[in-house]
Amino acid sequence: MPARTALIVEDEPLLREALRSGLAKLWPELDTSREADDGLEAARQLAERLPDIAFLDIHIPGLNGLDLARLVSGRCHVVFVTAYQEHAVAAFEQGAVDFVVKPIESDRLAVTVARLRQRIDSAPADLGEALRLITKAAAAQPIQASTGKRIRIVPVEEVLYFQADAKYTKVAAQRGDLHIRRSIKELIEGLDPDAFWQIHRGTIVNASRIDSILHDGDTMNLRVVGRDERLPVSQPFQGRFRSRWR
Repeated sequence: MPARTALIVEDEPLLREALRSGLAKLWPELDTSREADDGLEAARQLAERLPDIAFLDIHIPGLNGLDLARLVSGRCHVVFVTAYQEHAVAAFEQGAVDFVVKPIESDRLAVTVARLRQRIDSAPADLGEALRLITKAAAAQPIQASTGKRIRIVPVEEVLYFQADAKYTKVAAQRGDLHIRRSIKELIEGLDPDAFWQIHRGTIVNASRIDSILHDGDTMNLRVVGRDERLPVSQPFQGRFRSRWR
């Protein structure tokens, strides 16, 4: 039989290498030579040649892991890669092959590989219900931040955007801005990807609060309702952004 193939989709180089090297030790005959660091490149590779297994980071630039899973549902086995276990548990219980939680641990990856070996010859699962539950699980809890002796609680739907700011993340909200000690990467793992769009490595915007998009050649910026500042949309995120606003 030809060697089984895998596509690893992960935007963090160290995590991508950890997953690839871990798979090489646990399943040496698995071809893990194909990889992508953003959703658009992953979609191109999936259209060109479908792998047996797709390891999909849920939140990546371009198309996210959920978008990619919809493209391959029922056509190849899927393993979700996530920092939030509740996302992955929902997927696994509804038919996704398995999940890997960041940071990659060899014992947990060994369990995933064992399950993949058992199921690799069976038909890949339809992921429709799993994706619905993952999106529901990703809905964030209210944002909490300390301001002096007071703790402010901001419902996530009131957030206009999140933006990296030195060691903190700025939360631009209707009732005033605040700062929290959570990274953009951590935040986006816990947000509904249909409601909050990453537009830059350091910026996530509430899609329902977008007021206007400004184009100037290859440059794209947007404004949110009630704010004057321009938020740049970096190139890797423009394709998905444009397609949703056509």
